[in-house]
Amino acid sequence: MRASYVPERTSVIVVDGRFAGCVTLRPYEDGWCLESFFLDAALQGRGIGSGVLRHLLDRTDAEGVPVRLNVLRGSAARRLYERHGFVTEREDPVDVFMIRRPGAVA
Repeated sequence: MRASYVPERTSVIVVDGRFAGCVTLRPYEDGWCLESFFLDAALQGRGIGSGVLRHLLDRTDAEGVPVRLNVLRGSAARRLYERHGFVTEREDPVDVFMIRRPGAVA
């Protein structure tokens, strides 16, 4: 992860004036790749992650380009991505590779 970290593409998530997580969106092929998305476990389940993701997807939808990501098999985060219009492209023994086309119904 350290080798692929690009500070210019990473946004810090602040909630009530405190560090709550970060998200990295980087150019990838014909669109964007949601490289990482971390939110403090104590803040999960409050709609914060959905709000951050919605903001990012509004930007990528305006550009008319897809967003790709991969999530660990069995991760609860997969449900968040599916609620926002991501679908599975392929799977391997460890990861699920997902894509969201512009304007996908969430």
